[in-house]
Amino acid sequence: MRLLKFLLLGIFFGIVLAKAQVISWFRIYEMFRFESFHMYGIIGSAVVLGVFIVQYIKRSHLKAIDDTPISIQPKPTTYKASIFGGILFGLGWALVGACPGPIYILIGAGFWSFILVLIGALLGTFIYGVLKEKLPH
Repeated sequence: MRLLKFLLLGIFFGIVLAKAQVISWFRIYEMFRFESFHMYGIIGSAVVLGVFIVQYIKRSHLKAIDDTPISIQPKPTTYKASIFGGILFGLGWALVGACPGPIYILIGAGFWSFILVLIGALLGTFIYGVLKEKLPH
């Protein structure tokens, strides 16, 4: 029962993404063809909001749901891993028409073919976990 608020927040977030047309394949197609600012505006807004939220968490010493302090560690700068990972992520996004978050929303909206996309994403995550030590980081 304690986690119900997070389930409701997730459902609300899914509705907002659906209404903002973030899950629309046509919007994603427009973005990759540089025909529309819609998706870039949403992604840019999320990045800016994320920066403010992270700064707020750092400065106000918020605690996690289990009452432990939230500690955000700096990440090492790894250009090679970021470039290759970004290329793979972008290619998958362009080919499938959805990044990982909206996959669940699309399944919930009745686009059952995205179950295959979810299985592929989970399989890719598993393969990454197996090969992680051999990849450039």
